[in-house]
Amino acid sequence: QVQLVESGGGLVQAGGSLRLSCAASGPTFSGYAMGWFRQAPGKEREFVAAISWSGGITWDGDSVKGRFTISRDNAKNTLYLQMNSLKPEDTAVYYCAADSGDPGATMLYDYWGQGTKVTVSS
Repeated sequence: QVQLVESGGGLVQAGGSLRLSCAASGPTFSGYAMGWFRQAPGKEREFVAAISWSGGITWDGDSVKGRFTISRDNAKNTLYLQMNSLKPEDTAVYYCAADSGDPGATMLYDYWGQGTKVTVSS
């Protein structure tokens, strides 16, 4: 069982940056593919980015390409999401997720965190 705790959310002005972190506990973190998702008020949960267990393969959602970067530090059991050039439409609750398989850009992750809220003001 993997437990995930997100942090780093907050209020930022449009054009600003934030870095989200997701701390994982439980079985070997390096054996899990990881992903970031977000859900805005009144909208469905949306894929943001994902990374393979080794970090060698990443996937980015169309709406964040060129602005967000996913990375992981397996020695620290931590997943990151660097968010640059933030826009008001990036406002959402951001969730990290983990899976022992290879779900890539799908929603098929077994473990989910509680989320961290990001608000981008115009």
